[in-house]
Amino acid sequence: MAPSPSDPENESLRLKWDQRYRLAEDLPGPALVLLEHEHLLPPGGAALDLACGLGSNALWLAARGFRVSAWDLSPVAIERLTAQAEARGLVVDAAVRDLIADPPDPQSYDLILVTHFLERGLAPAIAAALRPGALLFYQTFSREAVSDRGPSDPAYRLAPNELLDLFPGLVVRAYRDEGRLGERTRGIRDIALLVAQRGSSDAGPQS
Repeated sequence: MAPSPSDPENESLRLKWDQRYRLAEDLPGPALVLLEHEHLLPPGGAALDLACGLGSNALWLAARGFRVSAWDLSPVAIERLTAQAEARGLVVDAAVRDLIADPPDPQSYDLILVTHFLERGLAPAIAAALRPGALLFYQTFSREAVSDRGPSDPAYRLAPNELLDLFPGLVVRAYRDEGRLGERTRGIRDIALLVAQRGSSDAGPQS
């Protein structure tokens, strides 16, 4: 059973992220998976920034004409995102939401973005929330890292090719997972990137 907002474990997680986002001084830049594959973006539509944090990606998408929803467990993150959107004259539907207990509805979005969040059990719901022809942009930390950036617990990092395994029913449009191969000071390191598309004729979730 997914944790409820009142569960001690869930409350502890919320407090941890509230503190981190409260202390964060600068808004990070857009995710690399967006910047590297901006040319693959659909021409607007409904977008979801899942586990949005401070919302730099949500703001970036809103500035490009998407109708953006942004969800996070942290009220502090959502409050700061809302303030940033208002200051920039952008519209972002930002909400505090338990993503595990309350995942997105099926076939709700033309684009879903997930960055630096890994809840493997949520993958089927994420894939199902894509409309036919919609795109998933996913980026998070990998176990084959060359630095100590990201979580220390390997459970919160991807095994090689794991993103492909988590979304087997989607069509892969772009994938990067360079591990420790070759010249480690070059390339995309410490993270894996995926852009994948739901088939245009899909009527329901892939098995």
